[in-house]
Amino acid sequence: MLPRSGDVLHVTSAASVQFLKPILFRVIRVLDRPTYDGWLWLEGYELNAAGDAVNRRSIFVQRAGLQLVQAAPQPRQHTVRPARRPQPTRTPARVG
Repeated sequence: MLPRSGDVLHVTSAASVQFLKPILFRVIRVLDRPTYDGWLWLEGYELNAAGDAVNRRSIFVQRAGLQLVQAAPQPRQHTVRPARRPQPTRTPARVG
């Protein structure tokens, strides 16, 4: 699973030994840094129990150890609307 911007992840020691105390993490982006095969640099926010961002961080984790808690909302699909007909040109009203 490659995380996307907006995903909320449960990061545990399965992702990296630094997370003996698991955290919730909202992804901002996957950083484009050279890594070992199967590892990722993620930038995002550590979340508290209420889901509020408490700390911005970059973390180095194994992709296979990440658990998706909440997927990012899907972008809205734009509906195609018929083109509007131009309104007839009005001449200014004469006053006085």
